[in-house]
Amino acid sequence: MTKSKSFSLLIGIHSVDSALVRAPQQLMSITIADGCRNPRVQELAKRAREAGIRVNTESRAILDRRSNEQRHQDVIAEFEASNIGTEKDLDRALDSIEATPLVLVLDGVQDPQNLGACLRTAEAAGVNLVILPRDGSAGLTPVARRSASGAAEVLPILIVTNLARVLRRLKERGIWLAGTTDSAGTGLYETNLSGPLGLVMGSEGKGMRRLTSDLCDYHVRIPMQGSVSSLNVSVATAVCLYEIVRQRQVS
Repeated sequence: MTKSKSFSLLIGIHSVDSALVRAPQQLMSITIADGCRNPRVQELAKRAREAGIRVNTESRAILDRRSNEQRHQDVIAEFEASNIGTEKDLDRALDSIEATPLVLVLDGVQDPQNLGACLRTAEAAGVNLVILPRDGSAGLTPVARRSASGAAEVLPILIVTNLARVLRRLKERGIWLAGTTDSAGTGLYETNLSGPLGLVMGSEGKGMRRLTSDLCDYHVRIPMQGSVSSLNVSVATAVCLYEIVRQRQVS
């Protein structure tokens, strides 16, 4: 995938540590608070220096400002998000997939913590590519990255302006689109999900947009046994992805 440079801010010990472990080559610099004595932060700084990454020291007030008052734990980092692409990178991203493709499409997830949780599960489940619309989505904010626990730094992600066009291209490439909706007549566990697949999840509350839903080849629902009518989108994503994993392991 030809990746355009996109600089992001990582906030807090866990986010910076995950990037150091999983994508140190994409870390541009680390900044720690002046006078910080937290041994975990000092260890991060030591590892960063050993990896050739610049380590800066600033006042906590500056870190507060740069992190928009989020809990930074005395450490932030600048990250070059070279795993992020656009619509023009779609074919190249698909060509690089060696196994049966599994694509996750998140149509307008607006809560950054939900988005991050979806990315975390996607990486764990072996998703090859994540597609996000540029408009109507939470975006890869520091909160989303923190919630993703390192997945946002390593997953191939496309942020696209025309989701419908991208979905049509996925179909042209032989990838079936399975949309999730509570009103579907077919249950998740009754559907063959083992082939080339794009799992389409809607936003929290409204679900998929009409055109997105219309472009899906079929729709599935998660069986609900209790009185709760629906699941949080990140939980629903996890349920669906691991049913796909299960089916692929037994097929």
